[in-house]
Amino acid sequence: MEPFIVSARKYRPQTFKDVVGQQSITNTLQNAIDQNHLAQALLFCGPRGVGKTTCARILAKQINSDGTEQENEDFAFNIFELDAASNNSVDDIRNLIDQVRIPPQVGKYKVYIIDEVHMLSQSAFNAFLKTLEEPPKHAIFILATTEKHKIIPTILSRCQIFDFKRITVKDAAEYLKYIAENQGINAEDDALHIIAQKADGAMRDALSIFDRVVSFSGSNLTRKAVTENLNVLDYDTYFEATDLILEHKIPNLLLLFNKTLSLGFDGHHFISGLASHFRDLMVCQHPDTITLLEVGEEAQQLYREQSKRTSPSFLLQGLNIANDCDLKYKTSKNQRLLVELTLMKLASIDFDGEKKNPESVALQNKTIDFIAPSAFYKQIPKVASSSNQTIEKSVENNNTETVSTKAEPAKDSISSETKTAATIDHTSTEETNVVSNPQVKLEEKKPEPLNTPETNDIKDDKKIKINRPTKRVSGLSIKSLNAKKQHELNRIEVVIDEKNLPRENFTEEDLRKHWADFIEIIDKKGQKILASNLHTDVPKLKEDFKIHIELPNSTMKKEIEREQFELMEYLRAKLNNHFVHLDITVNETTAKKFAFTPEEKYEKLREKNPVIDLLRQEFDLDL
Repeated sequence: MEPFIVSARKYRPQTFKDVVGQQSITNTLQNAIDQNHLAQALLFCGPRGVGKTTCARILAKQINSDGTEQENEDFAFNIFELDAASNNSVDDIRNLIDQVRIPPQVGKYKVYIIDEVHMLSQSAFNAFLKTLEEPPKHAIFILATTEKHKIIPTILSRCQIFDFKRITVKDAAEYLKYIAENQGINAEDDALHIIAQKADGAMRDALSIFDRVVSFSGSNLTRKAVTENLNVLDYDTYFEATDLILEHKIPNLLLLFNKTLSLGFDGHHFISGLASHFRDLMVCQHPDTITLLEVGEEAQQLYREQSKRTSPSFLLQGLNIANDCDLKYKTSKNQRLLVELTLMKLASIDFDGEKKNPESVALQNKTIDFIAPSAFYKQIPKVASSSNQTIEKSVENNNTETVSTKAEPAKDSISSETKTAATIDHTSTEETNVVSNPQVKLEEKKPEPLNTPETNDIKDDKKIKINRPTKRVSGLSIKSLNAKKQHELNRIEVVIDEKNLPRENFTEEDLRKHWADFIEIIDKKGQKILASNLHTDVPKLKEDFKIHIELPNSTMKKEIEREQFELMEYLRAKLNNHFVHLDITVNETTAKKFAFTPEEKYEKLREKNPVIDLLRQEFDLDL
């Protein structure tokens, strides 16, 4: 019986064309040989099993070939391999340097391949520096390592560095398919892709796994045999789990997880694989990213079909939940419960991939913002504030009027708990002249009243009917839907035409008089802070009816801006001018004008009357 040779040795590439997945490096080396432009010190670095030593041997053989040698000539006398892991002392490097001086007997070059060069000691590196920088013309050094960061910079600067990359799943699967055909093995594409994925970018590992699986399954290599032998969780499990999640079948999902655990897989393996499955479904949803899916053609079709039944928002939430479980798994004291809780969360995601909003949605974004012109101020209570206002006239046969608002909410608009619908009822034609400007005429059409216990109806003439809900309605109840429907039916829209609003001229004295009256009114109401802030500066009248005041700090400015609605409505009504507006500036230097502490108050008094200082000295008074 012939001795068995492992595939990693049997199918080791003999030319640069046979090297898998390193085309850029092999092309560079081939061109350097052809153009006689090869460096004398080369460093091959990269992960294990990607072809570093193989390329070094092919290079050593090609630079010594002149076309006259036999086909199986390996130039054994010209190639020296040194394992730096076991020969890492200074004496080993000195022996190597002594051999370098002797020219080759056959061929043109002597090639020294030092594998795992990062294992050399510091002193061995230093002893090797001079020879590596200026080697004899017949010597070429090829250093191979998996950990380039451990090599000292003085060595790196003397070498031409080639970075080998990991073998892609596609390239590894194609090479495995070529080997399977040579050996007469019938292998499924999905089985070869699983082997390539398990190899993690190392061709040597892929060949070793291939030999192991072939020994298990014989000449018929199936996906089921590969997953069973390699202890890999088949993607059919994840397809089934995703279907159960989409159907919200939590009991079946927990039974599937229990079955997976009984096969010897741990929960961490299951949940990380499920997250990867969600990622694969997401890349299937766009034609540009489908190339990122590294599976066989049959599996790709399954992924495409299931991705059509999932939404991007569902997959994104699923990835977040699964990734959170993955991060917490190692620190959890009850790992199985953690995974089961994660699966329950995944199965609880809504069909559209969105969680239900627990907040009330019955009257969401339905706040009525209403600002009456100055003439309405005495008759209509304050509902909300807004700066953009227009009035729209609608004349009908009967003497009624319809008022509706369309205004963007301001900062101090009414909250969602006190959504208000305001209607104005008038029964006589005389009441249409409530606006001070006689050109503005309003007509009304009464809306249907709300049939809810929260409605407060005022039936008297010249009154305002306010429909004000007194308690919050849950957004998840049938009652909330009825409330929302009634709210839509009774929504009032007001359109205000600014051309017909009052615009009378007034003097700065009139402004200051009404300003002082307003401060006195709010002071009696108990709004001491606002009154004090308004008393800080005397208002000045600017162009375009701008009221300007100057404050010592931004805190006072924010307080006045927050409460300015009542002030401006008062001034507009008193001055009969709807276009007055407030302009506030902050000048911190003005803070010196105000006395806050006892010492500052004393200084102010002394400036007005210096005799106070003599009085304090005479009676020996203290502050």
